[in-house]
Amino acid sequence: MLLKGFYTIKEIVKVSEKEYNAFIHLNKDHEIFLGHFPGNPVVPGVCMVQVLKELTSEITAKKLIMNTSNNIKFMSLINPNTSPEIKLSITLNTDNEDIIKVKNICYIEDKIALKMSVKYSIL
Repeated sequence: MLLKGFYTIKEIVKVSEKEYNAFIHLNKDHEIFLGHFPGNPVVPGVCMVQVLKELTSEITAKKLIMNTSNNIKFMSLINPNTSPEIKLSITLNTDNEDIIKVKNICYIEDKIALKMSVKYSIL
């Protein structure tokens, strides 16, 4: 974990051969929120990109590096005080043995907060 203590994995559920739901809990007391932003904490988008990489690595049991991101859409702010529980819907495509394509939707409650399409190279 790049940001130690930033989040806790509650559960990863295999929905189908290529689909997973990951449930995480954000640590509202993490030091990153002291500066982003004091009194009104918001999860930095780059941190959610990193969380997706770490969860994909956990699911595939592979060490990964981001190759490309075709589409990253931030649709709603994530405040760890009001919405510490996040669901990440992760769809993997591993047709190429060296590349993993991932489509992800992050939810806070039933509201979409983030959508991403990313390619990772396997190290």
